[in-house]
Amino acid sequence: MQPFPAAGYDKGISIFSPDGRLFQVEYAREAVKRGTTSLGVKSAEGIVLVVDKRPSSKLVEPTSIEKIFQIDEHIGAATSGLVADARKLIEQARMESQVNKITFNEPIPVEMLAKKICDMKQMYTQHGGVRPFGSALIIGGVNDNGCRLFETDPSGALIEYKATAIGAGRAMAMEVFEKGYSEDLKINEAMELALDAIYEATEGKTTKESVEIAVIEESNHKYRKLTEDEIEEHVEELLIRKSKEDEEEEE
Repeated sequence: MQPFPAAGYDKGISIFSPDGRLFQVEYAREAVKRGTTSLGVKSAEGIVLVVDKRPSSKLVEPTSIEKIFQIDEHIGAATSGLVADARKLIEQARMESQVNKITFNEPIPVEMLAKKICDMKQMYTQHGGVRPFGSALIIGGVNDNGCRLFETDPSGALIEYKATAIGAGRAMAMEVFEKGYSEDLKINEAMELALDAIYEATEGKTTKESVEIAVIEESNHKYRKLTEDEIEEHVEELLIRKSKEDEEEEE
């Protein structure tokens, strides 16, 4: 009988396997892959964050499910994976933002905040008695020198993107981004692209109750979460657009 591949190397976070892998980190990534799809798009006019927050039961109040969070006036974050872990990371991000504002009397740069969160995540991959955070964040915001969009990994890795997705529908969403993204997108066009990606990632199961949208506008450096009426309008436009595309394909 062949031994189990992990062979005990997944018992502790600080134990490397012979081929240089940390199995606990890989398990944390699996927790993210099982989460609902979250995505971010950078446009010439700002950042768009969209998440799929489909309720697990019709008895759940949709407004009680929160997957997009405001970090500061100019920064927001979308999460996927373990919700409780994400809330802890969001709390840490808000604290880092306020500490920077009090210390330096200026808003924290988006890249600096993302690095601080990744530093915290990385610390939880090299000490015994702890486990990695089973959550990934897409952190987007606006600095004086433009819009920035980062994806953080449970390992503490950090990558900047023009458009990215995390969660169960990542592969399908990234295909949509690869085909439809351009750097001169307006913010409404970026929102349309993001909703197209969510539509594909959820296999067409997109409703006004299942979607949460936030924007950080470059013109005023302000985070704003869309109201239910605004989301309903955008989702209806999405469904009409997809219906027309399906009719054209049938013809």
